[in-house]
Amino acid sequence: MNTAAAAAGPFQAPTPLTSYRKHWAQRFGRAPFLPMSRAEMEQLGWDSCDIILVTGDAYIDHPSFGMALIGRLLEAQGFRVGIISQPDWTSSAAFRQLGKPNLFFGVTAGNMDSMVNRYTADRKIRTDDAYTANAEPGKRPDRAVVVYSQRCREAYPDRPIIIGSIEASLRRIAHYDYWSDKVRRAILLDAKADLLLYGSAERALVELAHRLARGVPVREIRDLRGTAFMVPPGWRPAEDWTEIDSTQVDAPGSQHSSHPPHRHPDPYAMTASTPDMPDAAGCAGQAAAAAGAEGVKPIRIVSRSQQMDERVERLATRKSAREQTVIRLPSYEQVASDPLLYAHASRVFHLESNPGNARALVQAHGEGAGRRDVWLNPPPIPLSTAEMDHVYDQPYARAPHPSYGEAKIPAWEMIRFSINIMRGCFGGCTFCSIHEHEGRIIQSRSEASILHEIEQIRDRTPGFTGTISDLGGPTANMYRLACKDKKIEASCRRLSCVYPDICPQMGTDHGPLVQLYRKARKVPGIKRINIGSGLRYDLAIRSPEYIKELVTHHVGGYLKIAPEHTEEATLAKMMKPSIANYDKFKVLFDKYSREAGKEQYLIPYFIGAHPGASDEDMLNLALWLKKNRFRLDQVQNFLPTPLAIATAMYHSRRNPLRKLSASSEEVYTARSGRSRRIHKAFMRYHDPANWPLLREALRQMGRADLIGNSAQHLVPAFQPPGSAAAQPGSGRPRGRGQGRGQGLDTAAIPTAPGRGAQPPRGGFKRKR
Repeated sequence: MNTAAAAAGPFQAPTPLTSYRKHWAQRFGRAPFLPMSRAEMEQLGWDSCDIILVTGDAYIDHPSFGMALIGRLLEAQGFRVGIISQPDWTSSAAFRQLGKPNLFFGVTAGNMDSMVNRYTADRKIRTDDAYTANAEPGKRPDRAVVVYSQRCREAYPDRPIIIGSIEASLRRIAHYDYWSDKVRRAILLDAKADLLLYGSAERALVELAHRLARGVPVREIRDLRGTAFMVPPGWRPAEDWTEIDSTQVDAPGSQHSSHPPHRHPDPYAMTASTPDMPDAAGCAGQAAAAAGAEGVKPIRIVSRSQQMDERVERLATRKSAREQTVIRLPSYEQVASDPLLYAHASRVFHLESNPGNARALVQAHGEGAGRRDVWLNPPPIPLSTAEMDHVYDQPYARAPHPSYGEAKIPAWEMIRFSINIMRGCFGGCTFCSIHEHEGRIIQSRSEASILHEIEQIRDRTPGFTGTISDLGGPTANMYRLACKDKKIEASCRRLSCVYPDICPQMGTDHGPLVQLYRKARKVPGIKRINIGSGLRYDLAIRSPEYIKELVTHHVGGYLKIAPEHTEEATLAKMMKPSIANYDKFKVLFDKYSREAGKEQYLIPYFIGAHPGASDEDMLNLALWLKKNRFRLDQVQNFLPTPLAIATAMYHSRRNPLRKLSASSEEVYTARSGRSRRIHKAFMRYHDPANWPLLREALRQMGRADLIGNSAQHLVPAFQPPGSAAAQPGSGRPRGRGQGRGQGLDTAAIPTAPGRGAQPPRGGFKRKR
């Protein structure tokens, strides 16, 4: 959203990233790699670092990796930035290796949430880490942001600690934690950090660094959008601020159609409740008598221009009041003990997520004398195209730090020839964390910046053979898509611009993306450009020209696509479009593939055990897969990540997409290990290891008619020799389980298949 100044309110107005006066240390110039040791600092002529970034990932100097992107941006502001990568967290010694930072420690778990990185959706420990040299596991602690912050505090108690990225963003208020199966308090309390920067935090981070460099104490920096911090009870930015309870934002209501929504009374109705007309009977006779009575206001006749002026004044007054309002969410103790209140807090939190109209939030932690409040300023103003270009055009080395030698880093191997063209997603999928982290407003780079990066890959990346693996982002085909009216965009409170149908105000013109593809293919030395990011097919079918361009030139035999499910009730809980949209897309995909003379296939992704998905829904999905002759190689069960709407459904068993009350709709969720294994087994109905479990489940469901040895049966009645029943936790979930925003910083990993940290789920085997 480029209406930045209008949306700034009483908080720090957005300052263009390129407008700051550079810090004095710019005289040292740019580093070939941000230093990771004292020896490197000495080679650069540094006696100290201004800022030290601590990360749970291996350091790869590439804009797809968060610490490199942030580090280079701060370097462009003139600051000396050092990197402490995957330190030994058992003591504070490793956190002293670069000395004391002059300004602050910046702490992150890395591109992925540390818990998602280490544990599968079944809470099993993963055997590798894609963000570590040679995929070695165990190089970062659980809840890395908390552990790293505590060690930084031990190392240098007087240095500010700033936490951020996906792990901190998703834990900025009290949140349900899947791994401990309880509600945990906001991460600031456990990390004991001075400030939390959530979302894509370039604006706040650059402003913060310059203020600290001017000597402003961190405890006085309270007006930056996209920040969270601890305050005493009753703290306000100014005396004229107003606090309202969250129930005033979203009052609990009935779910039943027999109770219609409250309607405002007709101000012209002559009823007993009308102040100036106490009795409707004989109103004609009373009207004349009351004409001169005290309190009766004569009709005003005003011009249209005067009406508009008054309306603008009213709106300005209302907007000013809104910008100086804070909403009090239920306290940590309340949401931890009452799942319904947790769902309510989640609903209000998401309603206040648009940078154009979001209000500050506050949530109490503790009681009595020990109580403290977590204060959240409104979300950051998205970057303009020029600012996005500035961020991605820095002189990245586009390679892992030399200290890793010849070690293979899977995440780097995956994205080394790919390019991030945008960030954000307005899809609003309830299981996805992109909305909570990057926001729903698309921020796109310019064609020139993207084409320049293609040339950089061609000229500077070892091993490049002429194929770009992806031009994408969280969603492949949202480049430059935006609301048609910036005023509407700034005032909208919808959680999705495409559910239950595409908003009439949402622009769906894929023309700029088609043009980008065509120009990219013409760059000298480029043989092929693939599209590896997930595609939003309900948008794509609005542009057959785009589908034709994509299928003809940018699909290498397989294209990833994410129906997620086939059943309407489950799709409604996901806020995903009907499977009919997939069918429409497939018709066009097949048509243009034939016209191009290519044999190409769609790779569908599905999620099992999602809130709202019953065993019958999963059975119907399995039957759909069999009917369409899909045999999925790798599948994923739902993984509840903090702050996601589907996670609130999972924990509360209620649906926060609707008004909440004691009689609200209950949401069924497969929670037990056996139920989740059944859901996963249905998606791999063809695997003999799953047949014993499926036979038992089908008999319990009264569907033994689907057990047999003919084509119309789902699973055979026999068990092949040597095949064993599926074991709990078997089949390592990969790809989308870590993608679709499930604990992954997708701004930093633009093009990993499924936007995850592991290879894609392998697509499918298709019977010919």
